Order: sequence, then C-alpha cells, then structure tokens
Amino acid sequence: MTGVQSNIYETDVAVIGAGPVGLFAVFELGMLKLRCHVIDALGEPGGQCAALYPEKPIYDIPGFTSINGEDLIKNLVNQAAPFAPTYHLGQQVVALQKTGEYFQLTSDKATTIRARAIIIAAGCGAFGPNRPPLAGIEAYEGTTVHYMVTRREQFAGKTLAIAGGGDSAVDWANALGETAKKIYVIHRRDKFRAMPESVARMKSLEAAGKIEMVVPYQLDALEGEGAQLRAVTVATLDGQKRRLEADHLLAFFGLSMDLGPIANWGLNLHLNHITTHPTTAETNTPGIFAIGDIATYEHKLKLILCGFSEAAFAAHAIYKIIHPGQALHFEYSTSKGVPGAAA
Repeated sequence: MTGVQSNIYETDVAVIGAGPVGLFAVFELGMLKLRCHVIDALGEPGGQCAALYPEKPIYDIPGFTSINGEDLIKNLVNQAAPFAPTYHLGQQVVALQKTGEYFQLTSDKATTIRARAIIIAAGCGAFGPNRPPLAGIEAYEGTTVHYMVTRREQFAGKTLAIAGGGDSAVDWANALGETAKKIYVIHRRDKFRAMPESVARMKSLEAAGKIEMVVPYQLDALEGEGAQLRAVTVATLDGQKRRLEADHLLAFFGLSMDLGPIANWGLNLHLNHITTHPTTAETNTPGIFAIGDIATYEHKLKLILCGFSEAAFAAHAIYKIIHPGQALHFEYSTSKGVPGAAA
C-alpha cells in the first residue's frame, strides 16, 4: 500500500470504503488507468466482510464454491495492487465541498483529498456492535468479550457463552461447536431468527452434547479477574438466575449503523440508503457515485456480486468525466491484460 508524507492529495477518484466492493472499484478504475485514493474508518481493508465474518464461508462469489471473508479481501487487495492505490485507513470523511472541477474531502485525521469524482462504497455507513448493557463489560472487551470472531483458533478447547438469536450467533455456535470445549447458547426465547438449516444443525450439536441451550435467559452480569472472564450470569424475565462458567463471551446483538456526515451531503436518501441510477451508479449529484449496500434503486439486490457490477458501471461513467469527449474503446480483460500502475 502506498502513501505520501503530505496530508493533501490530488487524484482522479476518491473511494470511500475499503470493503470488497470498494476494493473491486479500485481494480475497475485501474483498468481504465484512473488513479484513486481509498479512505476507510477501519484500520485494515475489508469493511464488514473482514470485521464480522473473516473466517465464515461465502458461497455466492463467482468462481469460488466457497471462500471466507479474509481470503476474499486478500484476493481483492492483491487484484488492486498493480494500480498502486493510496489507502488512508483508520479515518473517517467528515467534510465534503466542491471546488471548481474537484471535490475536496477532509478526514478526521486532517487528510485532504481532491478528486474529480467520488465513489461511496461505505456499506451501511460507519458501524459498531450493539453492546449489551452489562456493568464493567469494557474491561473484558477485546480479550474475553467479543462482538466478532477474527481468529477461530483462539476458542479451541475453551468454554464459550454465545448470546444472541440471529444468524451470527447460530453460525458461530455451529462453526465453533466442534473445537470448543463447551458452548452455551443464550437466547431470550426458544425461537431463533437464523436460517432454518443453521438452526437444525445447532440442534444436532445440542443432541450430541457439544452445545447447551440456555433459554429463555438474558445476560445479567459478568464475573472475572482483570481482563479474564470467569463466568456469565444469566436471568429469566421473572428473575431466576443461573451462573455459567465461561472463558469467553461472544455477544451478537447486531450492528449500530450510522451514515455519519454522508447524510448531510445533499444526496437523495431513501431509508438511509443513497438512490442511484442503476446503469451508472451516479447519485443526484453529478460526479458522486454510490455502489454496494449503501446504494439503492428499483429491484436492487444486496449481493456482493451486484456491488461488483455497480463498481464497473461507476468506473466507466467516471472515465467520461475525467476524459470528456474521449471515446473509450471497450476491451475484455482477456485481450487487454492488466496494465501497469496508473500514472
């Protein structure tokens, strides 16, 4: 990943969001010899894909029967690498203004990027976990209380308490059920919101004695020493309590999404999504494009592969902005190859 000492940069395109769709946009822009800078609030590329399910298999990426989030991101970063994008990670765009033919972005780390066009690939905006309201939980976060799984091997041979009733809780109970010493699945009711096939698999692990269902209970208190969790106390709605000895708590209560400053940029919003043209990905503001989960239009499908398609549409539309009046001779990558880094 390249970088420059100055905090002021000038480029063809600024890509907001380094998730899978934003990374593929870098490749599509590079194939058209358009330079770009990428900015993301997270400290590493990958977005939600890397933060929430780096080890969880994804089955609908063309050409892969199965690929986990971490490997997908590595492949996309490597695919974009020949075009030498500049990454600005661990910072959020806080201001946008139009100056002549350039958009000027400013981040909360005082980075300024001047670009002819902008691609917003910010997923659903800045996101963070919904933290359960437990006293002293901050002391355990990052060591023995987790809101996402980044290294599945750290839970091998451990006793785990997994709280939640959605896909993340059920999927990770299944994924860790074979390697953990014991798993307690805590949920406030006996019905789960996950895929029926996943719930059925979890029930089979319960029958095999690898998972114990703790329902209908909710998290009530934590017990431990320093950053090491020792036990989780759960309670029913009528006050009955139970103490579960556990090495780790995995709490999956969804994400808190926030568009942040993007919501104030005068874009046409619909239910916290940006309305775009389905064949160009352009917003109501000429020169600003939106792709991936943050974009919406009639019959939109929230699939990574659709975001990849939108990245290609946006790149070709942006070429006309950067090179007005210059015809683009379309070529397939098999004939064209991958050109060197954009000048």
